[in-house]
Amino acid sequence: MELFLIFFSASIVNNFVLSYFLGICPFIGVSNKISSAVSMGMATTFVMVITAIVSWLIYHMILVPFQLEFLQYVAFILVIASLVQFVEMFIKKVSQPLYRALGIFLPLITTNCAILGLALFLVLRDYNFLESIVFGVGAGAGFTLALTIMAGIREELDLADVPKPLQGAPITLMVAGILALAFMGFSGLL
Repeated sequence: MELFLIFFSASIVNNFVLSYFLGICPFIGVSNKISSAVSMGMATTFVMVITAIVSWLIYHMILVPFQLEFLQYVAFILVIASLVQFVEMFIKKVSQPLYRALGIFLPLITTNCAILGLALFLVLRDYNFLESIVFGVGAGAGFTLALTIMAGIREELDLADVPKPLQGAPITLMVAGILALAFMGFSGLL
């Protein structure tokens, strides 16, 4: 039950994008089409899960025993940058269309503050190894969910009669705010 609560909390109640406002750049930039949003969400989820595993191991097996906790930011950033390079090379090798569709946003996963936030939350919340993995999966699922919902709404807005002053960024930001309000409704659950 505890693992389910961690997953549900990370994906819905404390959604990284819509509650903590982490990872807004890809949320706005890649959410034009559902296919791109799902692909970016899956790539980010993969990086989040691997980051959770590797960050937990580095923190608990290297930094804490040698009293080097002050190096956690540097260690986590190096882990994230390395993982993103791996994911980028993999996607480029496996799917050129997907690689082109994600464009500049794929290397920007490195600077996605949601992933660094995940690594730091693991330390702050003192999750054990299994809880860290579940937290990473939940955070990635929530990130994918937020991107996919936004992409679906934006695809519908392309067909809607949106007033000229609200077209583009204004309506996108308004929808993002309304989504954030909707997800705040889950905050009383846990």
